Amino acid sequence: MADLDLMLLDRRVARLLAPWDRTDLPGMTVGVVRDGELVVHRQAGMASLELGVKLGPDSAFRIASVSKQFTCAAILMLAAEGRLGVADDVHAHLPELPDFGARITIAHLMHNTSGLRDMLEIMRLGGVDLSVPCSRADLLAGICRQRGLNFAPGSRYMYSNSNFLLLGLIVERLTGETLPDFLDTRIFAPLGMLRTRMVESTTDVVPHLATGYLPRNGDGGGWMRAAHGFPLGGEGGLVSSVEDLALWVRNMSTGRVGGAALVQALETQAPFTNGRSNNYARGLQVRSYRGVRAVDHGGLWPGYKTEFLRVPETGFAVICISNNGASDPYHLAHAVLDAAIEARPGVHPVRALPPAEALAGLPGRYLDPASGATLDMTLNGGTPMGCANGVPFQLRPTADGRLAASRSAEDFTAALSADGDTLEVEADAGFTSSYRRVAPGAALPAGLEGAYESPDIGAVWTLAEKDGALTVQVAGPLMKNGPWEIEPIEGDVIRIYPPSNLYRAWLDVRVLRGADGAVTGLNVNGGRARHLVFTRMGARP
Repeated sequence: MADLDLMLLDRRVARLLAPWDRTDLPGMTVGVVRDGELVVHRQAGMASLELGVKLGPDSAFRIASVSKQFTCAAILMLAAEGRLGVADDVHAHLPELPDFGARITIAHLMHNTSGLRDMLEIMRLGGVDLSVPCSRADLLAGICRQRGLNFAPGSRYMYSNSNFLLLGLIVERLTGETLPDFLDTRIFAPLGMLRTRMVESTTDVVPHLATGYLPRNGDGGGWMRAAHGFPLGGEGGLVSSVEDLALWVRNMSTGRVGGAALVQALETQAPFTNGRSNNYARGLQVRSYRGVRAVDHGGLWPGYKTEFLRVPETGFAVICISNNGASDPYHLAHAVLDAAIEARPGVHPVRALPPAEALAGLPGRYLDPASGATLDMTLNGGTPMGCANGVPFQLRPTADGRLAASRSAEDFTAALSADGDTLEVEADAGFTSSYRRVAPGAALPAGLEGAYESPDIGAVWTLAEKDGALTVQVAGPLMKNGPWEIEPIEGDVIRIYPPSNLYRAWLDVRVLRGADGAVTGLNVNGGRARHLVFTRMGARP
């Protein structure tokens, strides 16, 4: 690429960052790597609103789940040395895990196909959100309480932070080192990634770390420091910077650490048991973007968002990190990539959305009668949006005329029926569901009042009236919480809204009844924890 093209790309990045170029907003930083060199690096906005410090080239951020590829790299390095096998049963290294009645391998953990319920969801159902301090022992206890899985190992994909906490623990058990020390000695120091470190405690002081902010609710607007109390390990504990991640991108072509075999292993996909392809490789996602192969991963933690995006065949990578909880680094990084690869051979044009009249019938609430799962579909300025369990995702048109989640983390492709009443959805591993439109005005099911307990969560939920409304009070392993709102959907399907400081999370809940019609329990499904049964205390078997 000629110098003039680099100048143009730099100016396009500056224009994309312009909305954050203010002294009253937390900000965003962007880096573009071409053939291993950081050719564009810009920042906009504030690292500290309180101290009036702007983001700079040396600003560091929590990169959250972008950490997962480094945890997988550690496992793969140990496998290359013969100290473990990716086909090993996890119980060989973690004997304290319960017997789930199915063999779970290290590979299942790396590919997010283990079926293990997500530890953050487990904690949330027990009343503990990310803002509440807890310990790694608390997280492990939550995983080890489980007696069921989301699905049979290898059969489906579901993102689970539990997988990567356990991978980090395996590294520590095998090496006798802490995961932070292993990563620093074997990866960061050799590559000169001097601003990258695993910082498990969110209270530790880190040089040049930008403060994470969330928008303050209410009419006053403004910002607040993002509260986060969970320890962070192999699932998301790294603090890093654009310059350091650019060094990691360079390693993908030079193989200085791990050689070409490590890069290939990280990007290796494994099929599901039904033969369908899994886009989730090993701490990285692999997919087609505008006709070229893209390898990426995002990161989300209260007050921080990251997108790490590579298109190996073009030599380009884009790194976008923010300390602004209302920002969208994923789509900004792809806008930067579009500017870098536009008009290159083999790059497809961006598909246009269907006309407004074709999308007009999409908004509404939908229910899958088979599973009790619900979806909310909306239009945001003409852009179609989906929302599942409270997590919003933008939709893009596909070649076959359907709408798919733009983020590769969401396996969701849908088409609305001709009569506008049914949403046909294809999810991971090719599984399909029919969601039908839900009419408004539902009433709560009768007979819900009572106490319900789940051994897997270690919590008792009490459904009782408070201030004229039926709510949930939670007595969990670590704390009490509530009241949680209950919303009727249809018949015996309801939503329960647990605490969340990232979005308005909801649980899809089906009321269970005995032969006599009396309520016997609740079948609870979150975004990353499925098939949890809360049994009514004192109910007849």
